[in-house]
Amino acid sequence: MAKYIVKRVFLAILTIFIVSLITFFAMNLIPGGPFNSEKALSPAVEAALNERYGLNDPVPVQYLNYMARLLQGDFGVSLKTGRDVFDTITTGLQVSAKLGLSAAAVAIVCGLILGSVAALNRGKLIDRLVVFFTTLATSVPSFVLATLLLLIFSIQLELIPAWSAENPNYILPVISLAMYPMAYITRLTKTSMLDALGQDYVRTARAKGVVPYKVIFKHALRNALIPVVTYVGPMVAYIITGSMVVETIFSTGGLGSYFVTSINNRDYTLIMGVTIFLAFLMVTANLITDIVYKIVDPRIKLD
Repeated sequence: MAKYIVKRVFLAILTIFIVSLITFFAMNLIPGGPFNSEKALSPAVEAALNERYGLNDPVPVQYLNYMARLLQGDFGVSLKTGRDVFDTITTGLQVSAKLGLSAAAVAIVCGLILGSVAALNRGKLIDRLVVFFTTLATSVPSFVLATLLLLIFSIQLELIPAWSAENPNYILPVISLAMYPMAYITRLTKTSMLDALGQDYVRTARAKGVVPYKVIFKHALRNALIPVVTYVGPMVAYIITGSMVVETIFSTGGLGSYFVTSINNRDYTLIMGVTIFLAFLMVTANLITDIVYKIVDPRIKLD
C-alpha cells in the first residue's frame, strides 16, 4: 500500500506539472491580455504594468518564473484586483466546498437509496418511475435546471429566496448540482445491485436463512459500491470546483464564478492558481478513491 501511494504521489506531481504547462501556454496564445479593457490604457501605462508583472519576458521565461514562485508557496496576485490569489481561492472555496459537499451528499444518499429500491423492485411500477426520473435528470443540463428553478421558485412563486451574501440559500444550487450525479449514481447502483443479487454468495446467504436486510446491506450493497466509489471520488472534486455555470447563475461568489471571471478578464495568475488547485483536488480525489476500494473490498490489490 505504501509503495503504491508513493508512486501515485509522484504521478500526481507529474500530472499537475503537465496541466500547469498546458494551461500557461494555452492562455498566452489567446488574443488579448489582462490590461485590455473597454477603456484603453495609454501605451506608457500598459508598458509599465507589463514590466511590473514580467509580461514582457518570453512566455517560457514567464512560466519558469511563475513555477519558481509557486514552489515557494507564492501564487502571485490578481492582475486585475491586486488581491493575493491564494486568499481569493480560499475565500471562494469556503462557499464552493459547502455547496459542493452538500450536493455530493444528497446525490450519494439519494442515488444509493433509489438505485437499491429500483433493483429490489425490478420490473415493477416503482422501478419504471425511477428509470423515468433518472433519464429525465440526465437529459437536462445543470445550467438549464438552475435557470428553471430560479425562475419558478424564486421569481414566479417566490417560495425560495434567491442567493444573497447576507442570507445564502443553498436549496436551489444544491438541487441543480446534485440532480445529474444523483441520477447517474442511481443507475450505477441499480446495475451493480442486480449483478450482486444474482451471485452465488447471495443465493447461499438466502438459503441459509440470513435476514433479508443483512443480505442486501452486508453482502449485495457492499459489493455493488465499487462502481459507485469509482464515480464518486472525481465527482466530489468536480462538483466543488467545477460548478462554474451554476455558481454564476446564482451569483454565489464561489470558486467557480471566480474562475469564469478570471477567464473573461484574462487574469493569468488567477487562472493558473484555480487550475492548479483543481488539478490537485482531482488527483487527490482519485488517490482517495483507490484507497477506499481497498477498504470496501479487501480482496483488491493495489500495485
